Amino acid sequence: MRFPVVAGQFYSGSADGLRQDMDEAFRGLVPDPTEVIGAVVPHAGYIYSGSVAAEVYSRLPQRDTYVLIGPNHHGQGIPIALSRDTWKTPLGAVECDQEFADALSGSILEHDELAHAYEHSLEVQIPFLQRSFAGFKILPICMGLQDEESAVEVGSAIGEAARRLGRSCTIIASSDFSHYRPQEVARRDDAALIEAILHLDVPELYSRLYSLNVSACGYGPIAATIVASRILGASRAKLLRYATSGDVTGDYRQVVGYAAIVFT
Repeated sequence: MRFPVVAGQFYSGSADGLRQDMDEAFRGLVPDPTEVIGAVVPHAGYIYSGSVAAEVYSRLPQRDTYVLIGPNHHGQGIPIALSRDTWKTPLGAVECDQEFADALSGSILEHDELAHAYEHSLEVQIPFLQRSFAGFKILPICMGLQDEESAVEVGSAIGEAARRLGRSCTIIASSDFSHYRPQEVARRDDAALIEAILHLDVPELYSRLYSLNVSACGYGPIAATIVASRILGASRAKLLRYATSGDVTGDYRQVVGYAAIVFT
C-alpha cells in the first residue's frame, strides 16, 4: 500500500476536508465529459492550482484506467519507474492496473516503489479522479529521466501497450510550468511552451524549453503523454485555462505557472 505523504500539506488530511477541497476546486464547473485521450494538469497545493486541474477533470470520461505520469522531484529510485502498489488517499484506495503494468515489461519502464515513495505529483491527482469516478484503476509512472529520447520511448511504450490491450484509458501528465519567475516572464515563456504542446510537437517543445530555459518540472511527462495520445488517436489539443500562483496570492514577483490542457 502506498500511503499519502502530502495529505495535510497539499490538500486536507481528512476525508471531509478533502471533499470540501474538491468542492472548492470544481466550483462553477459543469461536468462535460468528452473523449479526452491525454491531458496536462498541475500538481501544486490545491489552494493554488486545484481549480486549474479541475478544468481537466470536469471533462474526463469514465475510463478503465488512468495513466498518471509525473516528474521525480526527490531523485529517489530508478530513473523511470512504474508503481504496482495500491494508492491510498483520505477518500479511499485505488488499485494499480497490473495487466497494463505487465504489458510494459521489457520496456524502458521498470517497477520501483522507492521512486514513488515521497513524490507528490501523482498523489495529488488521485482525489480528483476519486471525486468523479468509481471502479477505475491507475498506472502511476515517475520520470526522473526526462530527455526527449527517453520521453518518446516512455510514450511509445504506453501507447502501444494500451492499443495491444484494447485498454480504455486516458494518459495524464502532471506538470507545473515556470517556477519562481516574474509574472510577465512566466506568462511569456509558458505561452511559448504551450504553443508547441498545442501543436503536439515534441521536438519543438524541447527546442523551446531549452532555448527559453523554461523551468517546467514535468516536460518529460508532457512529451510522453503527447506521444502516447497520438498513438491512441489524438490529433488536437486545447488549452482550457492558464493561471499562476500570483493570481491567488496577489504577489506577482515570483510565480509558478499552471496549465490545463486536453488532447482529443
